[in-house]
Amino acid sequence: MYKYKSEFLKFIDERGFLNQISDSENLDKIFMNKGVSAYIGFDCTAPSLHIGSLIQIMLLKHLQNFGHNPIILVGGGTSKVGDPSLKDKSRSLLEEKDIQNNLNGIRKTFERFLDLKKDGTVIVDNNDWLGKLNYIDFLREVGSNFSVNRMLSFDSVKLRLDREQPLSFLEFNYMVMQGYDFYELNKRYDCILQMGGSDQWGNIVCGIDLARRLSGVSLFGLTTPLLTTSSGQKMGKTENGAIWLNYNKTNKDHSTHPRDFWNYWRDKTDNNLVGPWMRLFTDLSLKEISEYENLQGEEIETAKEVLATKITEIVHGKHSNWDSIETYKIQKNKLENGIGLLSLLSKDFLKLTNSNSEARRFVKLSAIKLNEKLILDEKHIVTINDFDKTQKLKVSLGKKKNIIIEIIN
Repeated sequence: MYKYKSEFLKFIDERGFLNQISDSENLDKIFMNKGVSAYIGFDCTAPSLHIGSLIQIMLLKHLQNFGHNPIILVGGGTSKVGDPSLKDKSRSLLEEKDIQNNLNGIRKTFERFLDLKKDGTVIVDNNDWLGKLNYIDFLREVGSNFSVNRMLSFDSVKLRLDREQPLSFLEFNYMVMQGYDFYELNKRYDCILQMGGSDQWGNIVCGIDLARRLSGVSLFGLTTPLLTTSSGQKMGKTENGAIWLNYNKTNKDHSTHPRDFWNYWRDKTDNNLVGPWMRLFTDLSLKEISEYENLQGEEIETAKEVLATKITEIVHGKHSNWDSIETYKIQKNKLENGIGLLSLLSKDFLKLTNSNSEARRFVKLSAIKLNEKLILDEKHIVTINDFDKTQKLKVSLGKKKNIIIEIIN
């Protein structure tokens, strides 16, 4: 296996970002000799990106950290068509105003990850060129360079057809449009590398071929693995919907509270994924990650909490409002006989822990407080006497998780 010599490729290889890469040796040489402009595209299908895009965002963040030039391509144009890659059905077509609103939200996301004022770092909208194309001229100059036979062989199209799901002619054009994006970005910004998830490989290859045919230039492609939980569930999907990177009190449909964001990583991370996800989504050193990977038994839960905290700090900031307090209301008569502390913490009540055994472990770790009073007895019974004069009780798990219980009559 080829060993990378350039700092950037060596780093992302060690951290698990690499799935496929075209002409790796020549790309490695270029990275060693000059600053590289590379892009990733994000369609404007919602006013926030969800955590399925986090691996791509982290890739751009590392690219900038190593002194190269990240190009964030927002798909104001391609969002009018919809990417069919690994989709069972067509997306609903978006109105212009919705695309613009979503585009603005995505821009705000990137402000938290990249220095957008740094020379060489740009956000561009592909509607700037796709929206001005003359259809017949585009077919003659660009469409003539695409083989339908080959397009049908790529997973983005083939999987939809294999499932006997309809693929519209509009969606079939997506591959051509994305290939044209790469060609345009090379002309405008000397962009030589497109990066994306493994489902984008076919689209990336089409862009490489198009630029070679139209301009005679050599471009490159790089993909990351598609991430799933150990159960095979697509990362970022839950019973309640997607886990979004933005938190917006006024638009909860595409917003995830930082507390729920933290909970996702702690609860959905299987033991065998602690190390891989730490390498991809945190700035912990490989040595530190190795130490967490070697934890056994209940101690691995500590590693999951570190993972959840580190990712939440990267996405929402160390001093964000992600510890803001949720209120849980309880009928007074339910406290007449008291509630066991472990039961109160677990999923039947406050959902601070997944089970009584997990709650017991937190008590042993001195992580549970009631109205700032440390509770060390796992058999503690919570009664009205634990509440303050306003009939409220603050339940704290560590420093980041707090819930107010309020008695109602």
